[in-house]
Amino acid sequence: MSAAVAATWRVRDRATFAALRTGRRGHAGPVRVMWLPEPGGDTPPRVAFAVGRRVGSAVVRNRVRRQLRAVVAELAPGLEPGAYLLSYRGSPGVPAAELSRQVAAAATAAGALAPSEGS
Repeated sequence: MSAAVAATWRVRDRATFAALRTGRRGHAGPVRVMWLPEPGGDTPPRVAFAVGRRVGSAVVRNRVRRQLRAVVAELAPGLEPGAYLLSYRGSPGVPAAELSRQVAAAATAAGALAPSEGS
């Protein structure tokens, strides 16, 4: 397992998913981010992904999920500690650069990522 993939953990417990309902929210295009801050946390961000059936077949949804995982791995050093639910309801053929921009914008809108100087 590479270091970039190990930079985030998975959300697994039901209590965290329930608590994410009351977390901070942000969206950009078809990407939605729900963030539950972890005050004083020093653990890596914990992330869960949700890709709706409207996106396509299971193969297509898994491909989009892998793309989202790669984008989050790139953004992980700048993400605040806490739990994240990242959902996607767009088309499956979105370019990686556009998907990365949308995820960063949604996380920034949720307050989980500081705005970059280049944007």
